[in-house]
Amino acid sequence: MVPTWDLPTRLCHWLLVILVLDAWISHQFGDLRLRWHIWNGYAILTLLLFRMGWGFVGSSTARFATFLTGWSTVSNYLRSLLRGEAPYFLGHNPAGGWSVAGLLTLLMFQGTFGLFASDDLMASGPLHHLLDEATAGRLTTLHSIGFWMLSGMIILHLGGVFFHLLRKKDNLILPMLTGVKALEKVPPGASAQMQSPWLALPVLVASILFVWLGIQVWKW
Repeated sequence: MVPTWDLPTRLCHWLLVILVLDAWISHQFGDLRLRWHIWNGYAILTLLLFRMGWGFVGSSTARFATFLTGWSTVSNYLRSLLRGEAPYFLGHNPAGGWSVAGLLTLLMFQGTFGLFASDDLMASGPLHHLLDEATAGRLTTLHSIGFWMLSGMIILHLGGVFFHLLRKKDNLILPMLTGVKALEKVPPGASAQMQSPWLALPVLVASILFVWLGIQVWKW
């Protein structure tokens, strides 16, 4: 077995999965003022900031520079995938890397718009008061549209995962749970440069402080 995903990356991934699901549940079935939904949004924004920071200082497979490639590389990979000749990758493949980037970007916009959104009845984001009603209304609309865009991106992402599983017999879910891949599922000689999980702690603390202090300052 070959180490692939570090613990901070895996925890961030699965916590985001849980929080995104909970964001929908808390919106549909939460209290009228959506208190839990709002706190859920804070947690998502915190994890997104953490993942962005970890994408620069984390283990090699978690770094954006490792898995964000040019369009020609992506298109070549997709063609080889359809032919059943796609190579294995230690971390994200070229298409999967941009899928992750797209999901993180949409989540960041969704969480940010939610800070200013309002249902015009009882619930509103903590920074809603900073904007005039017209601007806040537009961001509320974008927050609603963003849900459907995010849902579509999640379906596309899952489709890619299951395509790999069924067509290429490459299980991408298990390594995100265990942190390792089978030797035959990675390029020969490939290895990840793993960072200490303790390095993730200051990145997480900085993310928490940025979200909490930022919201507190602007709420005034």
